Amino acid sequence: MSRQFRRAGPGEIESLLKIDPVAEKDTYRREYITRAVRAGECWVVCEADDPGVPLGYGCLDRSFFGEWFIPLVVVSSANRRSGVGRQIVSGLEQHAGAEKIFTSTNASNSPMRQLLTNLGYQHSGIVENLDPGDPELIFVKFLSRARIDRDGF
Repeated sequence: MSRQFRRAGPGEIESLLKIDPVAEKDTYRREYITRAVRAGECWVVCEADDPGVPLGYGCLDRSFFGEWFIPLVVVSSANRRSGVGRQIVSGLEQHAGAEKIFTSTNASNSPMRQLLTNLGYQHSGIVENLDPGDPELIFVKFLSRARIDRDGF
C-alpha cells in the first residue's frame, strides 16, 4: 500500500490523541499535540487510500537552541516496525531543509535509538534528571553532508 506524509490539520487532533498512549494519561501531552497541530508543526503518515486515519505522526520545530528539532515521533501500536517511523523522520528532515537536525529519546527507548542509528543520526549529548533513571539522549544528523555523500559531491 502507498502511504502519504502530510501536515496534520486541526480536525485530526482527536485521531492523533487516540494513537498516542501517553496522551491518554497526560494532559500536557494532549495540549502539546493540539498546539503543534495548530502551529503547523505536526505531520502525519497515513495510507493514501485512507487519509483520515493516521498511522503515526511527528512534530518539527526550532525549539532546540534555534536549531531544527524533532521533539516527538509517535507510531500507532498496530503500525510499529513497518517503516512508518522511518517515513515520519525522513519527511521531517526533508521539510526542515537544513544543514542539520536534532532529536532526542530516552535511553530506554531502544526502537527509537535503533531507528535513529539506521537513519544516520549520531549521538550528540545527554541530559540527566528529566525522567529519573532514564537519561535523555540527544542525536544530530548532518543533512547537507548526507546529501553530499548520497550525490557523490
